[in-house]
Amino acid sequence: MQLAAIIVSLVLTAVGVALLARAVGQFVRYFKLGQPVPAGLRTDNPYQRSVTLVKEFLGHTRMNRWGIVGIAHWFVAIGFLTLPPTIITAYGQLFQADWTLPVLGGFLPYEMYIEFIGTATTLGIIVLMVIRLLNLPSRPGRKSRFTGSKMGQAYFVEYVIFTIGAAIMVLRGLEGALHHVDGYDPAYFASYPLVLAFDGLSTGTLQNLVYLFAMIKLGTTMIWMITVSLNINMGVAWHRFLAFPNIWFKRNATGETALGALQPMTSGGKPIDFTDPGEDDVFGVSQVEQFSWKGLLDFSTCTECGRCQSQCPAWNTGKPLSPKLLIMSLRDHAHAKAPYLLAGGGKTTEGEEKASEEQLKDVPAAALAEAERPLIGTLEENGVIDPDVLWSCTTCGACVEQCPVDIEHVDHIVDMRRYQVMIESAFPSEAGTMLKNLEKKGNPWGLAKKQRLEWTKEVDFEVPVVGKDIEDLTEVEYLYWVGCAGALEDRAKKTTKAFAELLHMAGVKFAIMGGDEKCTGDSARRLGNEPLFQELGMENVASLNMAFGEDDEDESTKKPKSAKKIVATCPHCLNTLGNEYPQLGGDYEVIHHTQLLQHLVDEGKLIPVTPVEGLITYHDPCYLGRHNNIYTPPREIIGKVPGLRNEEMHRHKERGFCCGAGGARMWMEERIGKRINNERVDEALSLNPDIISTACPFCLVMLTDSVNGKKNDGQAEESVQVVDVAQLLLDSVKTPISDDEPPAGAAETEDAPEPQPVK
Repeated sequence: MQLAAIIVSLVLTAVGVALLARAVGQFVRYFKLGQPVPAGLRTDNPYQRSVTLVKEFLGHTRMNRWGIVGIAHWFVAIGFLTLPPTIITAYGQLFQADWTLPVLGGFLPYEMYIEFIGTATTLGIIVLMVIRLLNLPSRPGRKSRFTGSKMGQAYFVEYVIFTIGAAIMVLRGLEGALHHVDGYDPAYFASYPLVLAFDGLSTGTLQNLVYLFAMIKLGTTMIWMITVSLNINMGVAWHRFLAFPNIWFKRNATGETALGALQPMTSGGKPIDFTDPGEDDVFGVSQVEQFSWKGLLDFSTCTECGRCQSQCPAWNTGKPLSPKLLIMSLRDHAHAKAPYLLAGGGKTTEGEEKASEEQLKDVPAAALAEAERPLIGTLEENGVIDPDVLWSCTTCGACVEQCPVDIEHVDHIVDMRRYQVMIESAFPSEAGTMLKNLEKKGNPWGLAKKQRLEWTKEVDFEVPVVGKDIEDLTEVEYLYWVGCAGALEDRAKKTTKAFAELLHMAGVKFAIMGGDEKCTGDSARRLGNEPLFQELGMENVASLNMAFGEDDEDESTKKPKSAKKIVATCPHCLNTLGNEYPQLGGDYEVIHHTQLLQHLVDEGKLIPVTPVEGLITYHDPCYLGRHNNIYTPPREIIGKVPGLRNEEMHRHKERGFCCGAGGARMWMEERIGKRINNERVDEALSLNPDIISTACPFCLVMLTDSVNGKKNDGQAEESVQVVDVAQLLLDSVKTPISDDEPPAGAAETEDAPEPQPVK
């Protein structure tokens, strides 16, 4: 038994270690195939990155949002990292059954730790196995987050962990019996029942059992190592190694998700200058090797857990996009194509082969066939990613928010869109109208710029206009960026007028642009038309800097005389102005209107007094919530309005469900599956609310359209309203309950803290 155990274990070890070393080398060469990233983008502040990594791993900050799953996974992960000493012990036991580690062996704290973690790891993997079985892909529809995952690989990994954990505990029991533990011993507090079970066996039998289970433990470990080394696209196994560098190299060193701003387009690791692009610049991604090395690392790190899939609005409404399946497809394609690329293969921008036939003669036929597949193409074209997958994305960020290993799905989707739009001109036709309107009129509706100021004629107070009523913004506290929807869309204009009236009532000095401003470019950028975004953005930045008096410096401070404070009612404008315009030279303090309104209510400058009766449910706009982490102000305002009873929808805050308008989907028809706005409204109506509230003009339009459609079909009560939070507050502030009530703005309270701008 001992001889067999030694031979089997050492042979498997030699093969496993050799193959693992080869696999590591393959990964290094594979990641080098990706494009470089701008200097410092992924390596700035190494200390903070290390702190973030430790926090995310030890705190399991993403996984623990899933309750019991996070706790079970934490113990499995800790066991994987801290139980390797038991491997060394097992090797020693092959040669001497009662062998223990030098120094640590017999040290009570160590022995108790091994008992605890060994037991917790085994129980943890059992819990995860049960959860996987309860979420089998055979469940009806798309209810299982494991749909599309490689279940055979997952079961293999889970059973390996269970086998190793069980072997550790059996060996602990055998060790106790060999060491003649004849009473309860803290060093064997978990395995003591096994010690008792083995008590009475002969020494020879105990030794043979030690050899057997040491071989099982080591053999299982090495079989796992051999298997994963031969399958380097086996994300469910490799994520336990790759997750660490993937988290360390995440976009934000301080730990924030890769949401908010999109990254500027780069080629060869350098930003593209669209005023004078280089001849060799590559626009977007049309081949898998055009992703950055971080992108390739992302793909290989995917653990196929399906948390992104379970939260994706496209997947949940019957569309072909699953963030998980998209990443898996890119991963499998990249690994299958790698031998061809490593041999020097690849296509030029003109589609010509870079390598000679001699260079490619030893490349496997499967890799050559994979190289011929278009990255974006229909099933008939044998494409890796179907165009319908690409255009189903709303860029809501649910996938990025939920991913436990920090994969940056949205950035990769937009990179592929950029090539389709800029080079192939292949995108949904309806979006073409939006782009033409932006180019010609500076707004998605194609309306004349003079109409941007029409709403000011519908309020009974003066709205100062920069360049007309005031010279620049030094005379006011805030620039109110009305945005295209707020100025031109009838339903959104109600929010605009309500917010302006609230500012007027609170005595806040504000002004608006004169109508020459253009769309911020949010939809153009997320559709993939980066040059148009840059054009619109630079024009707006120039206008804003002039309006803020950037060139009119205070001689004593050498700084602009006006603080660059902007308030926006549109989260998409908020995100672009605050997070993306710094890329174009525009640095502003940008807040959302709900933040400012909450501040004014807290200061007593706006006092909600008139009850607004009814049950209300609030819909979180994706670009306000997940992209900018603003969840509290709208709810605080709703909570201050008397008469309202707030009830949250099942999916809210970080797990809020998209309205369907983001990612330029506002301008595209929804032809596949259920409409996303209908899915969201169905969830809202299940609460039987009187009011559905939101804080975004896009959401307002999408939710209103769906509610009106359901009213016409008799699926919704005629009394259900869809309103912005500002409209609710105005209704409550405007009319006191009685003549004895103080008017809005009369109360004197301590100064409330200023709302924080987006970063």
